[in-house]
Parts: sequence; C-alpha cells; structure tokens
Amino acid sequence: MSTQIQPKLTLVGAGPGDPGLITVKGLEALLSADIVLYDALVNVELLKHVPVGVKKIFVGKRQGKHAYSQDQINALIVDFAFTYGNVVRLKGGDPFVFGRGFEEISYAENFNIESEYIPGISSSIALAGLQGIPVTLRGTSESFWVITGTTSSGKLSTDIALAAQSTTTVIILMGLSKLAEIVEIYRTQEKQDTGVAIIQNGSLPTENMAIGTIDTILEIAREEGIGSPAVIIIGETVKNHKDFPQSLANWKYLLN
Repeated sequence: MSTQIQPKLTLVGAGPGDPGLITVKGLEALLSADIVLYDALVNVELLKHVPVGVKKIFVGKRQGKHAYSQDQINALIVDFAFTYGNVVRLKGGDPFVFGRGFEEISYAENFNIESEYIPGISSSIALAGLQGIPVTLRGTSESFWVITGTTSSGKLSTDIALAAQSTTTVIILMGLSKLAEIVEIYRTQEKQDTGVAIIQNGSLPTENMAIGTIDTILEIAREEGIGSPAVIIIGETVKNHKDFPQSLANWKYLLN
C-alpha cells in the first residue's frame, strides 16, 4: 500500500561556505529530503548528505545568470511538494538575509503547503568574525548594518549613505561592482581613514582578502584580484584585524 504524499517546504540555510558551518538541524533536513533545490552559493559537499536516489536540482542565480527565474523556482517548489513530498530548499548563508526565503515560504503557503524555516549562519557576520573582525565592539561600534549593495533596480542602496554618517560597522553584500561608488560616499563624509575589509570566498580554502582604508581599498582590491562573491566590511572595528597596520603600511610604501 502506497504512502500518501505529505507536501512540505523546508527552507535551510547552508551557512557561509565551509560545509562544516551548516547546523545540525540543517543536516537532518537534508537526510529527510524527498527532493533538494539548491542555490549557487551552496557548497556542493553538503549534497553528499542527501540520501541516494533523491533528486538534487540546481536553481542558482549568479551575476545575472539564472538557471531559473524566481517565479519558476516558486512554481517548482509547489509542483515538487505535491509530487515528491518534502522539498528541501538549500540556500547559502541564511535564507532570510537577502535570500528571498520569505517569498518562497509565502508562495508555498498560498497552496496550503506546510513550511519550516531552519536558520543558517549568515556570511554578513560570520566572515568578519572568522577574520578576527568584531562587528560590534564596546567603545568603537555600538551597532552593525547589513545592506545589499545592489537593489532590485540594479542601483546602489540609499541606506549606505545613511550608514556612512554614523559610527556603525557596515557590512555590504553583493556590492563589489559598486565599490567605487561606496568609496565616494564615505569620502564625502570625510571618512577616508575608515577601515575596510573585503573578503572573497570567505571560510573556503580559496578565500582571498583585501584590507585597507576608504582611501586605499580600491587599489588594494585590484592588486589582490578580489572578485565575487565578496563581503565588504566598513568601520573602525576592521582595524582590529591582526594584519591591518602592517598591510596598510606595506601598501603605502608601495604607493610612494
């Protein structure tokens, strides 16, 4: 006698890249999956935890190249939930931090599909911490802002200009292509000496990093060959990085 299919969406955060940084509950979800839809920033090593015979479908989006549109992904979730049962939607970082996770859950619930959200470690905080950079520090920074560098319209978020007026630590995701614009905003606030770190492929063996100030980071990032995906961290807490004084001194020496 066949078992009746119980449609479900399980939204799982895969963490910042290192497969060891997924939660135990996230791994348990993969083990119970009937089908998996995974994104571009998910470490494929995690797919080894999916039971043999369970389909794994790539639906990622990277730099304007989409395997599926968001509308198509939403439709797949519903279709697969009724066809297979438990759809595990595996997303990099945390699904509710610029991951469109809430949109996917809302869409599924319109079809009376049960949903579950399993948080993931967000790259917006974790990658700074893994480099020894605190996003808050008593006497230095009382808060941190996480801002998207590129809005749905393709423009730089106006929140960055607001954040630049404060002493907050600012973490910018998906903003590397707009680094020159970001630098100019901080220069208009006369914050040329504010620390900046850019971390590419954070937590992975291929991690690459540039560290400097608003005045130097454009040239340093070019010198280091920084590319996407990358997280930009701006604020005085960056100066707590163990390499900050020496790396900055070396770069100024090269410029002279």
